[in-house]
Amino acid sequence: MKEGEALANAKKQASLGYQIKKNKASYLMMAPYFILFFLFTVLPVVMSIVLSFTDFNMLEFPKFVGWRNYVKLFLEDNIFTIALKNTLLFAVITGPISYMLCLLFAWIINEFHGFLRALLTLIFYAPSICGNAYLVWNLILTGDRYGYLNGILLKLGIINEPILWMQTEKYVLPVLIVVQLWLSLGTGFLSFIAGLQTIDKSMYEAAAIDGVKNRWQELWYVTLPAMKPQLMFGAVMQITQSFAVADISINLAGNPSVNYAGATVVTHLLDYGSTRFEMGYASAIATILFLLMVGTNKLVQKILGRVGE
Repeated sequence: MKEGEALANAKKQASLGYQIKKNKASYLMMAPYFILFFLFTVLPVVMSIVLSFTDFNMLEFPKFVGWRNYVKLFLEDNIFTIALKNTLLFAVITGPISYMLCLLFAWIINEFHGFLRALLTLIFYAPSICGNAYLVWNLILTGDRYGYLNGILLKLGIINEPILWMQTEKYVLPVLIVVQLWLSLGTGFLSFIAGLQTIDKSMYEAAAIDGVKNRWQELWYVTLPAMKPQLMFGAVMQITQSFAVADISINLAGNPSVNYAGATVVTHLLDYGSTRFEMGYASAIATILFLLMVGTNKLVQKILGRVGE
């Protein structure tokens, strides 16, 4: 009898309703965030997935069309194929490189102290918040001899005539990748700086006693495991940035760019969603992008879970 009562009490305490009632003050404090998160994140994603199976032009009621948008996307839309290829190239190249650069620069800067560390952090972080970043790069990449890059190359004798950098197909994507890397030291970089500063210094002393002999072993066995939350946050931010490239392409190469050389999934999405108002088709594009981001995040979580092993 007593065992049955104990089992019933254990099931009751494990139930969600009991936990909510027990910690109602905490849930009440979190309620505003959860409400806003549901309204402005979860609900739009769900609505986008639902609309992706419809024909919706914002004026008429959505018409259910089944998988037609996805069939058109993968079998008929050649521009989407180009945009998907460019986006995957951005993600594969800029994602890991920018992530490693953020971690490397944060690790180096953390060795400094006081004003110097703050100054170096500002210098590396500034490009990501600079409102005139595209203006700077437009000056550098101007297609006449007065553009900074053309002027330097002409002076050095590397080229004989100015190059139209953003109007020449073969240069568009490499230039956009370079600019994206320059802008990539953003929030993830700051999270790494914060994570490094919160590591207990006594952990390094304990590691030395256990046989850790150099800085690289300290990094792998102590530093990285101690800042796994920051590593995960930084990975999510870098993945989001690498898959959501749009402003760089639009501001530097235009939309559409020459032969769609700078097209990405997001620029294609903006074309159908903001210009053509084909919201059902735009929602299908957004759903594919969402699945790509979720899948990549899951893969990165598994990789980061092995850090320090």
